[in-house]
Amino acid sequence: MLQKLSALAIGLLASAAVLAAPTVELSTSLGKITVELAGDKAPKSTANFLQYAKDGFYDGTIFHRVIPGFMAQGGGFDARMNQKSTRAPIENEAKNGLKNTRGTLAMARKPDPHSATAQFFINLKDNDFLDYPGQDGWGYTVFGKVTQGMDIVDKMTQVPTTNAGMHQNVPQTPIVIQNVKIISEK
Repeated sequence: MLQKLSALAIGLLASAAVLAAPTVELSTSLGKITVELAGDKAPKSTANFLQYAKDGFYDGTIFHRVIPGFMAQGGGFDARMNQKSTRAPIENEAKNGLKNTRGTLAMARKPDPHSATAQFFINLKDNDFLDYPGQDGWGYTVFGKVTQGMDIVDKMTQVPTTNAGMHQNVPQTPIVIQNVKIISEK
């Protein structure tokens, strides 16, 4: 009987490991944020984010747009507000059933629904108007959620913002993404 229970426990643990979501840790100048990615619901967005992380693309980028009561956007500019070159845009996956609720990560994009590249944002509140179908028939793809460090995300809203060229809501003191570490890929 004990042998059957042990085999069952090992099987359950193995299944849990296979089903576990990819997890990353964003080390920022304000602290660490752990994010569980939704590879099952947003496979292209998840793979895209993980590849940028593996490439070290996010190292030294900033949260360049922080709007209290809305969202914090980052992953595309350095501390001098120079935009980094990216790979080709990915397909919008907003029709995946995930919602832009507080603490979720979503792909930032331009008006073209299939224009997301490296930039992402963390929802600071429930932003249901960004959900599929959204105001443009597409919405914004949610591909993860903060599991630890939402207090760090909330600290971002305390940093005074200003305008920088054509950009608004730019933190006066850069909130730097020092690196994005992949904790697990499955």
